[in-house]
Amino acid sequence: MHNRTRRDFLKSIGLGAAALACGELGRAAAPRLVQAAEKSGAKRPAFAKASADRPNIIVIMSDDMGYSDIGCYGSEIKTPTLDSLAASGLRFTHFYNTSRCCPTRASLMSGLYPHQAGVGGMMSDRGSDGYRGNLGKDCVTIAEVMKTAGYSTYMAGKWHVTRHTSPDGPKFNWPCQRGFDRFYGTIHGAGSFFDPNTLTRDNTMISPYADPQYKPKSFYYTDAISDHTVRYINEHKGDNPFFIYVAYTAAHWPMHALPKDIAKYRGKYDAGYEPIRKARFERMRKLGVIEKHWKLSPQAGNWDKVSNKKWEAVCMEVYAAMIDNMDAGIGRIVQALKKNGQLDNTLVLFFQDNGGCHEGLGRRGDQKRADKPPLKPMDPKALQPGMIPRQSRDGWPVLKGTGVLPGPADTYIAYGQAWANVSNTPFRMYKHWVHEGGIATPLIAHWPKGIKAGNELRHQPGHLIDIMATCVDVSGARYPTEYKGQKIQPMEGKSLAPAFAGKPIEREALYWEHMGNHAVRVGKWKLVAKGRNGKWELYDMEADRSEMNDLAQKQPDRVKEMSDLWQKYGERTNVLPWPGTRRKPPKKKTTAKPK
Repeated sequence: MHNRTRRDFLKSIGLGAAALACGELGRAAAPRLVQAAEKSGAKRPAFAKASADRPNIIVIMSDDMGYSDIGCYGSEIKTPTLDSLAASGLRFTHFYNTSRCCPTRASLMSGLYPHQAGVGGMMSDRGSDGYRGNLGKDCVTIAEVMKTAGYSTYMAGKWHVTRHTSPDGPKFNWPCQRGFDRFYGTIHGAGSFFDPNTLTRDNTMISPYADPQYKPKSFYYTDAISDHTVRYINEHKGDNPFFIYVAYTAAHWPMHALPKDIAKYRGKYDAGYEPIRKARFERMRKLGVIEKHWKLSPQAGNWDKVSNKKWEAVCMEVYAAMIDNMDAGIGRIVQALKKNGQLDNTLVLFFQDNGGCHEGLGRRGDQKRADKPPLKPMDPKALQPGMIPRQSRDGWPVLKGTGVLPGPADTYIAYGQAWANVSNTPFRMYKHWVHEGGIATPLIAHWPKGIKAGNELRHQPGHLIDIMATCVDVSGARYPTEYKGQKIQPMEGKSLAPAFAGKPIEREALYWEHMGNHAVRVGKWKLVAKGRNGKWELYDMEADRSEMNDLAQKQPDRVKEMSDLWQKYGERTNVLPWPGTRRKPPKKKTTAKPK
């Protein structure tokens, strides 16, 4: 291909100046991307001609939030932007993630189950292909696929699908090397909202306090993610459509929020867990996102026994403020689309990476602040080295426990199990497990040009493996069988486009496994177990999605049929053998005892 022709082709598929922003990607990867695009069947003349009909796509994912945490799914937290998108779009009520941050991100990006993408566990290599802690080379990302269809590809937020997080280490699994033209965010999975570690622009780690391209009056990571997404929309050039992946860290611990946002929720949670949870339960019934005959699972936490009620209530105030700020940022994204005349033909999808988080990080002890900062302030150019910072930029030690109220940069506190139980109303369990409290997520779909229904519910089961298939479907992209000389696994998901039009989605089953917890859903039936050797529990998701009435002993034939399905799935997708074992797991006993 001649240089001029190559340049024109790159421009037509969104790989011009935007790709060059990623430095080595723009210089070294362009020939490979052109070859991949041509190999996948992409035809140069078709891109510009078809771009007016294909939607822009914005995929938005929040972090460590429960099924009931946004207003249109029952929450008291103010989320007017998400509520508005739902009111003129669709809400899915039986949509699922994988119960943990990094497996969810690997599954979302690849359209595969997480073990197929190499991230069945966390970010470490556990010795088998399903548990490498790195996004595999035998899968493609949504960005890589969309690029071959002529889309410009941008990302803002949390990556968390590689164990290589050092600024001087390997970068083959960083966003710009996996199909994104531009990236601003964090490579690691968690950190301070006021000074995040591994903050990166394209391929270069940066300090938020020495960044020549982004200089807000005060840095707050959620705002930074929103602002960069707006920048991508405003700076996008050409007739080709764009794909943007927006991966918020709100509302993952630590509970960090801006004072103006916290102020909106002062006193909101002083009555404790139970009144908030029951009020959500009733709103959810009225909204139709849960069935009226489902029961409310048992309450976690006893407010009467909480010794420091003020501190405990503020934990939830800050959590609510984090979600409030995220929604406001999504509002700015929507306004940018409106301003540029792009909202009608932009598919916006919003969902969460796992259920509410029960983890108690930073909730013990009673450290107190000193009268003045005892530590030397950090150099503005210095990179923040740790997930849990030793100090704030201005020299205050980072504190944990009930001696300081959560919210500011010098605290590092989680909101705890009882509030997570509120987030997951009405379901059982939390992030990490594959009962409904760990895997159920809202899904809002908004696309005025492509979704004619407004304020409607969709009850068919879906999974984030379906996001890749949906993007491929609505964009007209071709999912490759080979990419950059590597054979690629076929997609596992189903396009949600039929559901947009009210039609059913046909599938065999949906599957889960994380840290030994595992499940399978076939139609209305779900089989689930805690731990590798946990007893199978069987639930009817239409009659009892709160998982209160275990039917395993009453229906042994169904348990056998579904457990055999899960076993085949586990062997096919690199789940089995589990790390540290060489044999198949033993057959489980069943129990009818309600959990």
